[in-house]
Amino acid sequence: MLGIVHVLDSLEYGGLERVVADLAIAQAKHGHAVTVFSLCDTDGFRPFLEQAGIPVVIGHKRGAADPAMIRLLRSTLLEAGVDVVHTHNFVPSYYAAAATRFARRRPVLVNTCHNMGGRLGNRRLRWLYQWSLAHTRRIAMVGRKVRDQLLSRNLVPASRSSVVMNGIPVDQFPRSPALRDEVRRELGIAPQALVVGTVGRLVELKNQRLLLDAVAHLAASHPDLVVVLAGDGPLRSGLEASAGQLGIADRVVFTGARKDVPRLLNAFDVFALPSRTEGLSIALLEACAAGLPLLATRVGGNDEIVQADETGLLVPSDDAVALRTALSRLLQAPAERQRMGENARRWVVEHGSIDVMRANYDALYGAALATR
Repeated sequence: MLGIVHVLDSLEYGGLERVVADLAIAQAKHGHAVTVFSLCDTDGFRPFLEQAGIPVVIGHKRGAADPAMIRLLRSTLLEAGVDVVHTHNFVPSYYAAAATRFARRRPVLVNTCHNMGGRLGNRRLRWLYQWSLAHTRRIAMVGRKVRDQLLSRNLVPASRSSVVMNGIPVDQFPRSPALRDEVRRELGIAPQALVVGTVGRLVELKNQRLLLDAVAHLAASHPDLVVVLAGDGPLRSGLEASAGQLGIADRVVFTGARKDVPRLLNAFDVFALPSRTEGLSIALLEACAAGLPLLATRVGGNDEIVQADETGLLVPSDDAVALRTALSRLLQAPAERQRMGENARRWVVEHGSIDVMRANYDALYGAALATR
């Protein structure tokens, strides 16, 4: 068994942080000794990890370069028994590389890129990330599209890069008529309503405004249609205002950030993700686990999860008419929704479970250690 330290920016609620927390817990259950190091002050998933017996170290990072945080990171990474330092995205990668650079017994560095690398347009960040990759034994991308994008921009070395798809704890997504009715009562949604929902930060890139527009256009033909926006963020007040301007304020439920997404998904009939960009969406994987038909934009790794006409429908990004048409099709076809949801559940069990991801990372660590 291995000593593993995961290094990430923070543990605040988000898809990347969810993946790291679930992976760390799965690795610990498998027998590895796991620690999580957060560069920045954080709460979020920290109690979740600590309740599972996984130590969490907080770096209290201050400013662009924090010598005290680097020293703490170095002492954590160089503890006896640490074999693998697994960094997530860009800043953690170069901090971990700096912290281990002159150690006598260096653990191997492994990095995962969780998105399409949009931030690497920043010249300084790109240089530091690529410098850290020169000292990193293996680089994982969460989907084929992510790897293709980073390779096409010469950001990562092809010989040391591979795809390791994100995974989720599928068995934590129960679905039952009783839970459906219970959650809908809590949200103030009628049992017979048609509910399209989405989960994600309320930010421009998630483009929830497009979903509100679609619902406004379909409201007349679907009088029981309701949309649920789960998540929080800087655009919440603007989206609430948009719902009022579109005349659908009484059809929109804002839940805020939720810790019970597996339970919440029981209230949905369709899961929609109108994003402008994605890596490999945890929200889509969770919707699959909940047995929901998917409606997503064809961006990033979405088409690696959504098999068109099998597990859901794909539409171009920012295409209001296409989103509206696809949503209308799903709302009018309960048998098709059920078929797609069942297919999605089967697919995620086979390809997107936490156990599959944990085994794939074990293989990646083994390959990295073999080159030490």
